[in-house]
Amino acid sequence: MRQMLLYALCIMLLSCGNNATEPAKSAASDSSVNSAAPSKPRPTEFADEKYKEIGKKGLAQLSGGDIDGWMGSFADNAVYSWSSGDSLVGKEAIAKYWKERRTKVLDSLGFSLDIWLPIKVNQPQQGPDMPGVWLLGWYQVHANYKGGKKLVFWVHTDQHFNDKDQVDRVVQYIDRAPIEKAMAHK
Repeated sequence: MRQMLLYALCIMLLSCGNNATEPAKSAASDSSVNSAAPSKPRPTEFADEKYKEIGKKGLAQLSGGDIDGWMGSFADNAVYSWSSGDSLVGKEAIAKYWKERRTKVLDSLGFSLDIWLPIKVNQPQQGPDMPGVWLLGWYQVHANYKGGKKLVFWVHTDQHFNDKDQVDRVVQYIDRAPIEKAMAHK
């Protein structure tokens, strides 16, 4: 009788151990099935790091006064807008503005402490956001004006890229009041 009881207990333990591994097996097979099936893309995801390099290169070109080089990454129909509501439409208008700014308003322009986040918007949330790749940038600006004034301030810039990896939309969040004051002639 003792042997029978011991034998039954061993069988129960073995069968319990088999049941415990069975769900793990089926969970593993379920996850392989799920990973093979196409899934709906997330609303937003990280984009390729190459966009970060495009942003860094653009700031270096703008800082160095190479407006034509910087504009090489822009689409012909690009729109450059500021948080105040002002905007420039078209690559030519954007280039003209920044060329005048760099030659007639600023002695020098520099950037530091830059942070970049390339994202891909698959499903716009609401309002004016567009699907596609956006490069979000935060950086400190060091501006020396022709009148002798110097400013250091932070800027947040969003750049949208078209399907040819050209910038077709820029939104810059900036407080223009100190800039206007620095540009004022006595």
